[in-house]
Amino acid sequence: MDNIDQETYQNRWLITATIMIVTVIEILDSTIVNVSLPNMMGSLNANVDEITWVLTSYIVSAAVVMPLTGFLVKRLGRRRLLLINILGFMTSSMLCGIASNLPEIVSFRILQGVFGASLVPLSQFILRDTFPKKEQGMAMAIWGIGIMAAPILGPTIGGFITQHLNWRWVFYINFPVCAIAYIMTMKLIKETPTEQQPIDWLGMLLMSIGIGALQVLLDRGNSVGWFEASSIRWQFTAALIGIIGFIWRSLSIEHPVVNLKVFRDRNFCLSTWLVMLFVMMLMGQIILSPLMLQTLLNYPSTTAGLAMAPRGIASIFAMAIAGRLISLIDSRWLISFGILCGLYGTYLMAKLNLDMGYHPYFIASIFQGIGIGFFFVPLSTLSLANLAPAEIAGAAGIWGLSRNLGQSLGISIMATLLSRMGQTNWNTLSGYIHPYNTNLILWQQATGRTWHDPVTMQLLAQQVQNQAQMIAFNDIAWLASIALALSIPFVFLLQQPKYLAKPMEMH
Repeated sequence: MDNIDQETYQNRWLITATIMIVTVIEILDSTIVNVSLPNMMGSLNANVDEITWVLTSYIVSAAVVMPLTGFLVKRLGRRRLLLINILGFMTSSMLCGIASNLPEIVSFRILQGVFGASLVPLSQFILRDTFPKKEQGMAMAIWGIGIMAAPILGPTIGGFITQHLNWRWVFYINFPVCAIAYIMTMKLIKETPTEQQPIDWLGMLLMSIGIGALQVLLDRGNSVGWFEASSIRWQFTAALIGIIGFIWRSLSIEHPVVNLKVFRDRNFCLSTWLVMLFVMMLMGQIILSPLMLQTLLNYPSTTAGLAMAPRGIASIFAMAIAGRLISLIDSRWLISFGILCGLYGTYLMAKLNLDMGYHPYFIASIFQGIGIGFFFVPLSTLSLANLAPAEIAGAAGIWGLSRNLGQSLGISIMATLLSRMGQTNWNTLSGYIHPYNTNLILWQQATGRTWHDPVTMQLLAQQVQNQAQMIAFNDIAWLASIALALSIPFVFLLQQPKYLAKPMEMH
């Protein structure tokens, strides 16, 4: 059974449950806080701009530590690292819950990001080491369910907790879950050999500067006008110097903190870029969906969260199906099918309008959910398929970082385009507001409004603003559709491993 000991194989489903708990709690925590920010502002005496550091601090610290997963596994062993991370995540969560001001909670969120960063790639590594190769498609499907369902369910759960309890319980609920995960890890997860390789402090410093500056730039750029702000120009310079220096350093020494030589493997290299592009185009759009539902269609926050649930449910079912099919059908066809479903979902999003009911959004969400499931399961399996066992933990950390960077890039790009396109559309549409517009005259006759009534101008201004934003959402969906379509040819450059389904003939 691929060098998997009998006890581990017999306990594989309990190990899977353990891994799912730590995976879900970490990813859930990165999104569950979002809906609680307005309630935090009063308690922590922070304004709108300051409170976003509660999110940024977590994202940045997690991004810096995540690529170090492989190095930490070698130094500490996977079981010890997992226990340290669970205990640290639980403690920092409790500290976040009792924080009395903004500096305190930002500091504790940094700690939370540090301890939570390795949980997801470490869980992927442990699952691959628990299941035989022929069962890894299903293992990745189970892992993918936690990866994709948690961020979709996060806002709904966060809204419910904040409304019925208190924003502090968003952090307190981590305690019992982490305690269960800690006990299960102690009982079920076996240790791996350690290797005391030297620490490349310079490489670690350059990586921290580069990735940290890049994440802050992506998270804060749109709110400060991008390169119009001197802080963004400095962050861009730091990111450029740090990343280039880190790449040069990692490729020129014998024991780098992050093994970038895994990019020599075609599957890993292509998978990393494909997942970044897919997440950038699809997840970036999905994360902005609540804004459309709440501000343009007037959905209450709880209803908006529930409206997005079908996407998560569809992705869960699609992942389960893809996990079964991965041993029967060439993975490249499954990935392509996933991209096509996601593409069709974004195409339907490009046709939404202000007069629609829930049904069009529901159908588009279902297709996007199916696309997510069929894309992630086979791609995550192919990404690490050809790597040596010693390289998998480090590669999983890099792959996780690429997914997170894709999400950050997607949110930044989509938010910027939404703002710019919305303004452009407003300028265009407002040009039709004049006394000689036949449609406007008919509207005035039907409603009894006159030009001299100030309420008329307020209604028209609001209508133009809403239409301009809706068109901007449509334009973003068109952009995502085109980008996803262009990614399909690259899928067939991936190599199908021999232990999975035999490659189909490609004509």
